[in-house]
Amino acid sequence: MPLLDARNRYLQFLQEPDVRTILIISLITRIPVGMSSLAFLMYLKQVTGSLAFAGLHVGIYLVAMSVAAPVMGRLIDRFGARRLLRVTGIVHPLALWLMLLPTVAALPTAFITACMVVAGIFCPPLIVLTRAVWRYRFETPDLRKIAFSFDAVLTELNFVVGPLLVALALAIASPIWAFLLFSVFSTLAVPLFLHSPAVRYVKHDRAIERHWLGPLTEPRLLLVFVITFAIAMTLGAIEIGYPAFAAQYGKPFWAGILIAFASVGSAVGGLIYGGIHFKSKPEQHLPWMLAALLLFAALHIIASVPGWFLLLAFLLGMLVAPSLTALTLLTSRYTPERYTAEAFTWSSTCIVSGLGAGMALGGALGEWFGLPAIFALGTSSAIASLALAWWLKRLPNTAENGNRA
Repeated sequence: MPLLDARNRYLQFLQEPDVRTILIISLITRIPVGMSSLAFLMYLKQVTGSLAFAGLHVGIYLVAMSVAAPVMGRLIDRFGARRLLRVTGIVHPLALWLMLLPTVAALPTAFITACMVVAGIFCPPLIVLTRAVWRYRFETPDLRKIAFSFDAVLTELNFVVGPLLVALALAIASPIWAFLLFSVFSTLAVPLFLHSPAVRYVKHDRAIERHWLGPLTEPRLLLVFVITFAIAMTLGAIEIGYPAFAAQYGKPFWAGILIAFASVGSAVGGLIYGGIHFKSKPEQHLPWMLAALLLFAALHIIASVPGWFLLLAFLLGMLVAPSLTALTLLTSRYTPERYTAEAFTWSSTCIVSGLGAGMALGGALGEWFGLPAIFALGTSSAIASLALAWWLKRLPNTAENGNRA
Protein backbone atom coordinates (compact mmCIF):
# COMPACT_ATOMS: atom_id res chain seq x y z
CA MET A 1 0.00 0.00 0.00
CA PRO A 2 1.76 3.19 -1.17
CA LEU A 3 -0.17 5.43 1.24
CA LEU A 4 0.69 3.20 4.19
CA ASP A 5 4.35 3.09 3.17
CA ALA A 6 4.43 6.89 2.89
CA ARG A 7 2.76 7.21 6.29
CA ASN A 8 5.33 4.90 7.87
CA ARG A 9 8.22 6.82 6.30
CA TYR A 10 6.88 10.11 7.63
CA LEU A 11 6.34 8.63 11.09
CA GLN A 12 9.89 7.26 11.08
CA PHE A 13 11.22 10.67 10.10
CA LEU A 14 9.21 12.54 12.75
CA GLN A 15 10.38 10.16 15.47
CA GLU A 16 14.04 10.96 14.81
CA PRO A 17 15.65 13.01 17.63
CA ASP A 18 15.25 16.81 17.34
CA VAL A 19 13.34 16.60 14.06
CA ARG A 20 9.98 17.92 15.26
CA THR A 21 11.61 20.78 17.18
CA ILE A 22 13.70 21.80 14.17
CA LEU A 23 10.63 21.72 11.90
CA ILE A 24 8.62 23.96 14.23
CA ILE A 25 11.49 26.39 14.74
CA SER A 26 12.22 26.56 11.01
CA LEU A 27 8.57 27.36 10.28
CA ILE A 28 8.45 30.18 12.85
CA THR A 29 11.85 31.70 12.12
CA ARG A 30 11.23 31.85 8.36
CA ILE A 31 7.89 33.66 8.58
CA PRO A 32 9.69 36.98 7.84
CA VAL A 33 10.78 35.52 4.48
CA GLY A 34 7.14 35.25 3.43
CA MET A 35 6.30 38.69 4.81
CA SER A 36 9.25 40.70 3.51
CA SER A 37 8.38 41.65 -0.10
CA LEU A 38 4.77 42.63 0.58
CA ALA A 39 5.61 44.38 3.87
CA PHE A 40 8.43 46.37 2.24
CA LEU A 41 6.33 47.21 -0.81
CA MET A 42 3.28 48.48 1.08
CA TYR A 43 5.29 50.33 3.74
CA LEU A 44 7.59 52.13 1.30
CA LYS A 45 4.65 53.10 -0.89
CA GLN A 46 2.95 54.55 2.20
CA VAL A 47 6.03 56.48 3.31
CA THR A 48 7.21 57.77 -0.08
CA GLY A 49 3.98 57.79 -2.07
CA SER A 50 5.72 56.05 -4.96
CA LEU A 51 5.04 52.45 -6.01
CA ALA A 52 8.01 52.66 -8.42
CA PHE A 53 10.35 53.64 -5.54
CA ALA A 54 8.94 50.81 -3.41
CA GLY A 55 9.36 48.20 -6.13
CA LEU A 56 12.89 49.36 -6.93
CA HIS A 57 13.93 49.08 -3.30
CA VAL A 58 12.47 45.61 -2.87
CA GLY A 59 14.70 44.70 -5.82
CA ILE A 60 17.68 46.39 -4.16
CA TYR A 61 17.05 44.35 -1.01
CA LEU A 62 16.88 41.06 -2.96
CA VAL A 63 20.03 41.85 -4.96
CA ALA A 64 21.98 42.75 -1.81
CA MET A 65 20.82 39.53 -0.16
CA SER A 66 21.77 37.44 -3.22
CA VAL A 67 25.24 38.96 -3.50
CA ALA A 68 26.00 38.49 0.21
CA ALA A 69 24.62 34.94 0.50
CA PRO A 70 27.60 32.99 -0.95
CA VAL A 71 30.00 34.97 1.23
CA MET A 72 27.94 34.05 4.29
CA GLY A 73 27.92 30.41 3.22
CA ARG A 74 31.71 30.36 2.95
CA LEU A 75 32.03 31.97 6.41
CA ILE A 76 29.69 29.34 7.90
CA ASP A 77 31.69 26.47 6.37
CA ARG A 78 34.91 27.91 7.75
CA PHE A 79 33.94 29.46 11.10
CA GLY A 80 30.53 28.01 11.98
CA ALA A 81 27.08 29.54 12.24
CA ARG A 82 26.85 30.99 15.73
CA ARG A 83 28.98 34.13 15.36
CA LEU A 84 27.54 34.98 11.96
CA LEU A 85 24.00 34.55 13.28
CA ARG A 86 24.73 36.81 16.24
CA VAL A 87 25.97 39.56 13.91
CA THR A 88 23.12 39.25 11.40
CA GLY A 89 20.62 38.86 14.23
CA ILE A 90 21.57 42.34 15.44
CA VAL A 91 22.34 44.28 12.24
CA HIS A 92 19.37 43.08 10.13
CA PRO A 93 16.64 43.96 12.68
CA LEU A 94 18.40 47.23 13.51
CA ALA A 95 18.27 48.27 9.84
CA LEU A 96 14.54 47.44 9.79
CA TRP A 97 13.77 49.43 12.94
CA LEU A 98 15.75 52.39 11.60
CA MET A 99 13.54 52.34 8.52
CA LEU A 100 10.63 53.37 10.74
CA LEU A 101 12.29 56.75 11.41
CA PRO A 102 10.85 58.40 8.25
CA THR A 103 7.40 58.03 9.84
CA VAL A 104 8.38 60.48 12.62
CA ALA A 105 11.06 62.64 10.97
CA ALA A 106 11.86 64.02 7.53
CA LEU A 107 14.79 62.03 6.16
CA PRO A 108 16.28 61.79 2.66
CA THR A 109 15.35 58.79 0.53
CA ALA A 110 19.04 57.84 0.53
CA PHE A 111 18.57 56.88 4.19
CA ILE A 112 15.95 54.29 3.20
CA THR A 113 18.17 53.04 0.38
CA ALA A 114 21.09 52.57 2.79
CA CYS A 115 18.89 50.70 5.27
CA MET A 116 17.59 48.39 2.53
CA VAL A 117 21.12 47.57 1.35
CA VAL A 118 22.31 46.84 4.90
CA ALA A 119 19.21 44.76 5.67
CA GLY A 120 19.76 42.72 2.49
CA ILE A 121 23.46 42.14 3.08
CA PHE A 122 22.94 41.07 6.70
CA CYS A 123 19.75 39.05 6.17
CA PRO A 124 20.19 35.93 8.37
CA PRO A 125 20.67 32.82 6.18
CA LEU A 126 18.16 30.70 8.10
CA ILE A 127 16.73 28.83 5.10
CA VAL A 128 20.23 27.89 3.96
CA LEU A 129 21.23 26.78 7.45
CA THR A 130 18.14 24.60 7.81
CA ARG A 131 18.96 22.83 4.54
CA ALA A 132 22.54 22.36 5.70
CA VAL A 133 21.23 20.90 8.96
CA TRP A 134 19.18 18.29 7.08
CA ARG A 135 22.17 17.39 4.92
CA TYR A 136 24.35 16.86 8.00
CA ARG A 137 21.59 15.25 10.05
CA PHE A 138 20.63 12.44 7.64
CA GLU A 139 22.83 10.14 5.58
CA THR A 140 19.98 7.80 4.54
CA PRO A 141 18.69 8.91 1.09
CA ASP A 142 15.00 8.34 1.94
CA LEU A 143 15.15 10.30 5.20
CA ARG A 144 17.14 13.08 3.57
CA LYS A 145 14.56 13.29 0.77
CA ILE A 146 11.73 13.52 3.31
CA ALA A 147 13.63 16.23 5.19
CA PHE A 148 14.14 18.34 2.05
CA SER A 149 10.50 17.73 1.03
CA PHE A 150 9.34 18.98 4.43
CA ASP A 151 11.64 21.96 4.01
CA ALA A 152 10.04 22.82 0.65
CA VAL A 153 6.54 22.42 2.13
CA LEU A 154 7.40 24.70 5.07
CA THR A 155 8.75 27.28 2.63
CA GLU A 156 5.42 27.24 0.81
CA LEU A 157 3.57 27.59 4.12
CA ASN A 158 5.76 30.60 4.90
CA PHE A 159 4.60 32.18 1.65
CA VAL A 160 0.99 31.56 2.65
CA VAL A 161 1.19 32.57 6.33
CA GLY A 162 3.52 35.55 5.78
CA PRO A 163 1.36 37.43 3.25
CA LEU A 164 -1.77 36.59 5.28
CA LEU A 165 -0.23 38.21 8.36
CA VAL A 166 0.66 41.30 6.32
CA ALA A 167 -2.85 41.37 4.81
CA LEU A 168 -4.38 41.09 8.30
CA ALA A 169 -2.27 44.01 9.57
CA LEU A 170 -3.27 46.03 6.51
CA ALA A 171 -6.94 45.22 7.04
CA ILE A 172 -7.11 46.20 10.71
CA ALA A 173 -4.42 48.88 10.86
CA SER A 174 -2.03 50.29 8.21
CA PRO A 175 1.11 49.51 6.17
CA ILE A 176 3.20 50.93 9.02
CA TRP A 177 1.77 48.36 11.42
CA ALA A 178 2.32 45.62 8.85
CA PHE A 179 5.98 46.61 8.60
CA LEU A 180 6.20 46.79 12.39
CA LEU A 181 4.87 43.21 12.64
CA PHE A 182 7.43 42.08 10.06
CA SER A 183 10.19 43.77 12.09
CA VAL A 184 9.09 42.00 15.29
CA PHE A 185 9.19 38.56 13.64
CA SER A 186 12.60 39.39 12.10
CA THR A 187 13.98 40.42 15.50
CA LEU A 188 12.87 37.17 17.13
CA ALA A 189 13.99 34.81 14.33
CA VAL A 190 17.72 34.47 15.06
CA PRO A 191 17.43 34.16 18.89
CA LEU A 192 14.89 31.36 18.41
CA PHE A 193 17.13 29.55 15.92
CA LEU A 194 20.19 29.89 18.16
CA HIS A 195 18.30 28.33 21.07
CA SER A 196 17.10 25.39 18.97
CA PRO A 197 18.94 22.07 18.48
CA ALA A 198 19.38 22.87 14.76
CA VAL A 199 22.53 24.91 15.20
CA ARG A 200 24.34 21.96 16.84
CA TYR A 201 24.32 20.02 13.57
CA VAL A 202 26.08 22.68 11.46
CA LYS A 203 29.68 21.64 10.88
CA HIS A 204 32.70 23.80 10.10
CA ASP A 205 36.46 23.44 9.69
CA ARG A 206 38.77 26.43 9.20
CA ALA A 207 41.85 24.23 8.60
CA ILE A 208 40.65 22.09 5.69
CA GLU A 209 42.00 22.99 2.24
CA ARG A 210 39.50 24.70 -0.07
CA HIS A 211 39.51 25.90 -3.66
CA TRP A 212 38.87 29.64 -4.00
CA LEU A 213 35.86 28.87 -6.22
CA GLY A 214 34.41 26.60 -3.54
CA PRO A 215 31.61 24.33 -4.83
CA LEU A 216 31.64 26.05 -8.24
CA THR A 217 34.45 23.70 -9.30
CA GLU A 218 31.92 20.85 -9.68
CA PRO A 219 30.47 20.94 -13.26
CA ARG A 220 27.34 18.93 -12.43
CA LEU A 221 26.60 21.26 -9.54
CA LEU A 222 26.91 24.27 -11.85
CA LEU A 223 24.34 22.67 -14.13
CA VAL A 224 21.99 22.15 -11.18
CA PHE A 225 22.34 25.84 -10.29
CA VAL A 226 21.47 26.91 -13.85
CA ILE A 227 18.41 24.63 -13.84
CA THR A 228 17.39 26.13 -10.50
CA PHE A 229 17.69 29.64 -11.95
CA ALA A 230 15.59 28.69 -15.00
CA ILE A 231 12.81 27.17 -12.87
CA ALA A 232 12.82 30.20 -10.58
CA MET A 233 12.53 32.44 -13.64
CA THR A 234 9.42 30.50 -14.68
CA LEU A 235 7.95 30.98 -11.22
CA GLY A 236 8.80 34.70 -11.27
CA ALA A 237 6.99 35.15 -14.59
CA ILE A 238 3.97 33.24 -13.28
CA GLU A 239 3.98 35.30 -10.07
CA ILE A 240 3.86 38.59 -12.00
CA GLY A 241 1.39 37.10 -14.50
CA TYR A 242 -1.30 36.43 -11.88
CA PRO A 243 -1.58 40.09 -10.74
CA ALA A 244 -1.52 41.15 -14.41
CA PHE A 245 -4.42 38.81 -15.16
CA ALA A 246 -6.31 39.98 -12.07
CA ALA A 247 -5.90 43.62 -13.10
CA GLN A 248 -6.97 42.87 -16.66
CA TYR A 249 -9.98 40.92 -15.38
CA GLY A 250 -10.96 43.86 -13.21
CA LYS A 251 -10.83 41.99 -9.89
CA PRO A 252 -7.42 42.55 -8.23
CA PHE A 253 -8.13 40.15 -5.34
CA TRP A 254 -7.76 37.22 -7.76
CA ALA A 255 -3.98 37.76 -7.69
CA GLY A 256 -3.73 36.72 -4.04
CA ILE A 257 -6.10 33.80 -4.53
CA LEU A 258 -4.11 32.42 -7.47
CA ILE A 259 -0.77 32.75 -5.67
CA ALA A 260 -2.25 31.05 -2.60
CA PHE A 261 -3.62 28.19 -4.74
CA ALA A 262 -0.18 27.69 -6.28
CA SER A 263 1.42 27.61 -2.81
CA VAL A 264 -1.13 25.11 -1.51
CA GLY A 265 -0.57 22.94 -4.58
CA SER A 266 3.17 23.11 -4.01
CA ALA A 267 2.76 22.04 -0.37
CA VAL A 268 0.59 19.09 -1.42
CA GLY A 269 3.07 18.10 -4.13
CA GLY A 270 5.96 18.31 -1.68
CA LEU A 271 4.23 16.00 0.79
CA ILE A 272 3.43 13.48 -1.95
CA TYR A 273 6.99 13.56 -3.30
CA GLY A 274 8.49 13.09 0.15
CA GLY A 275 6.29 10.07 0.83
CA ILE A 276 7.08 8.22 -2.41
CA HIS A 277 9.98 5.79 -2.52
CA PHE A 278 11.69 6.26 -5.89
CA LYS A 279 13.84 3.53 -7.35
CA SER A 280 15.43 6.08 -9.67
CA LYS A 281 17.81 8.86 -8.64
CA PRO A 282 16.64 12.50 -8.73
CA GLU A 283 18.44 13.28 -12.00
CA GLN A 284 16.47 10.43 -13.63
CA HIS A 285 12.96 11.58 -12.65
CA LEU A 286 13.55 15.35 -12.54
CA PRO A 287 13.06 15.77 -16.34
CA TRP A 288 9.63 14.15 -16.16
CA MET A 289 8.53 16.53 -13.42
CA LEU A 290 9.84 19.50 -15.40
CA ALA A 291 8.02 18.27 -18.51
CA ALA A 292 4.73 18.35 -16.56
CA LEU A 293 5.64 21.78 -15.15
CA LEU A 294 6.30 22.98 -18.72
CA LEU A 295 2.88 21.74 -19.86
CA PHE A 296 0.99 23.57 -17.12
CA ALA A 297 3.07 26.73 -17.61
CA ALA A 298 2.29 26.69 -21.36
CA LEU A 299 -1.45 26.25 -20.76
CA HIS A 300 -1.45 29.58 -18.93
CA ILE A 301 -0.94 31.27 -22.31
CA ILE A 302 -4.41 30.26 -23.54
CA ALA A 303 -6.29 30.44 -20.19
CA SER A 304 -8.76 33.30 -20.02
CA VAL A 305 -11.06 32.87 -17.01
CA PRO A 306 -10.37 32.59 -13.25
CA GLY A 307 -11.54 28.97 -13.01
CA TRP A 308 -8.92 27.76 -15.48
CA PHE A 309 -6.24 29.83 -13.79
CA LEU A 310 -7.16 28.34 -10.40
CA LEU A 311 -6.80 24.80 -11.76
CA LEU A 312 -3.53 25.55 -13.53
CA ALA A 313 -2.12 27.37 -10.48
CA PHE A 314 -2.78 24.33 -8.29
CA LEU A 315 -1.46 21.79 -10.83
CA LEU A 316 1.67 23.81 -11.61
CA GLY A 317 2.19 24.35 -7.87
CA MET A 318 2.15 20.59 -7.32
CA LEU A 319 5.30 20.33 -9.46
CA VAL A 320 7.18 23.21 -7.79
CA ALA A 321 8.12 21.75 -4.40
CA PRO A 322 9.02 18.29 -5.83
CA SER A 323 11.23 19.87 -8.53
CA LEU A 324 13.02 22.14 -6.05
CA THR A 325 13.37 19.23 -3.60
CA ALA A 326 14.98 17.08 -6.30
CA LEU A 327 17.40 19.92 -7.09
CA THR A 328 18.18 20.32 -3.38
CA LEU A 329 18.95 16.59 -3.19
CA LEU A 330 21.26 16.90 -6.17
CA THR A 331 22.97 19.91 -4.62
CA SER A 332 23.50 17.87 -1.48
CA ARG A 333 24.87 14.87 -3.40
CA TYR A 334 27.22 16.78 -5.70
CA THR A 335 28.63 19.09 -3.00
CA PRO A 336 31.72 18.08 -0.98
CA GLU A 337 30.90 18.40 2.72
CA ARG A 338 33.40 21.20 3.25
CA TYR A 339 31.33 23.43 0.92
CA THR A 340 27.85 22.53 2.25
CA ALA A 341 26.61 25.92 3.45
CA GLU A 342 28.17 27.80 0.54
CA ALA A 343 26.55 25.47 -2.01
CA PHE A 344 23.12 25.98 -0.49
CA THR A 345 23.62 29.74 -0.51
CA TRP A 346 24.47 29.62 -4.22
CA SER A 347 21.28 27.63 -4.74
CA SER A 348 19.34 30.27 -2.80
CA THR A 349 20.97 33.02 -4.87
CA CYS A 350 19.87 31.27 -8.07
CA ILE A 351 16.29 31.09 -6.80
CA VAL A 352 16.12 34.73 -5.70
CA SER A 353 17.81 36.08 -8.83
CA GLY A 354 15.71 33.83 -11.08
CA LEU A 355 12.49 35.03 -9.45
CA GLY A 356 13.63 38.63 -9.82
CA ALA A 357 14.59 38.17 -13.48
CA GLY A 358 11.28 36.47 -14.26
CA MET A 359 9.26 39.22 -12.56
CA ALA A 360 11.27 42.06 -14.12
CA LEU A 361 11.25 40.66 -17.68
CA GLY A 362 7.67 39.46 -17.32
CA GLY A 363 6.50 42.90 -16.21
CA ALA A 364 8.22 44.56 -19.17
CA LEU A 365 6.88 42.02 -21.69
CA GLY A 366 3.39 42.31 -20.24
CA GLU A 367 3.45 46.08 -20.63
CA TRP A 368 4.73 45.88 -24.22
CA PHE A 369 2.94 42.81 -25.63
CA GLY A 370 0.17 41.89 -23.20
CA LEU A 371 -0.60 39.10 -20.74
CA PRO A 372 0.23 36.08 -22.98
CA ALA A 373 3.81 37.34 -23.36
CA ILE A 374 4.35 37.01 -19.61
CA PHE A 375 3.34 33.36 -19.62
CA ALA A 376 5.31 32.78 -22.84
CA LEU A 377 8.40 33.93 -20.94
CA GLY A 378 7.62 31.44 -18.16
CA THR A 379 7.14 28.69 -20.74
CA SER A 380 10.45 29.53 -22.47
CA SER A 381 12.43 29.31 -19.24
CA ALA A 382 10.63 26.04 -18.42
CA ILE A 383 11.78 24.67 -21.79
CA ALA A 384 15.33 25.69 -20.93
CA SER A 385 15.17 23.98 -17.52
CA LEU A 386 13.81 20.79 -19.11
CA ALA A 387 16.55 20.72 -21.77
CA LEU A 388 19.24 21.19 -19.13
CA ALA A 389 17.69 18.49 -16.92
CA TRP A 390 17.80 16.01 -19.83
CA TRP A 391 21.44 16.93 -20.37
CA LEU A 392 22.16 16.32 -16.68
CA LYS A 393 20.38 12.97 -16.88
CA ARG A 394 22.55 11.88 -19.83
CA LEU A 395 25.85 12.85 -18.23
CA PRO A 396 27.95 9.82 -17.20
CA ASN A 397 27.72 8.89 -13.53
CA THR A 398 30.66 10.05 -11.45
CA ALA A 399 31.61 9.61 -7.83
CA GLU A 400 29.12 11.36 -5.56
CA ASN A 401 30.98 14.29 -4.16
CA GLY A 402 28.49 14.81 -1.36
CA ASN A 403 30.15 12.14 0.73
CA ARG A 404 33.68 13.50 0.41
CA ALA A 405 35.11 15.46 3.30
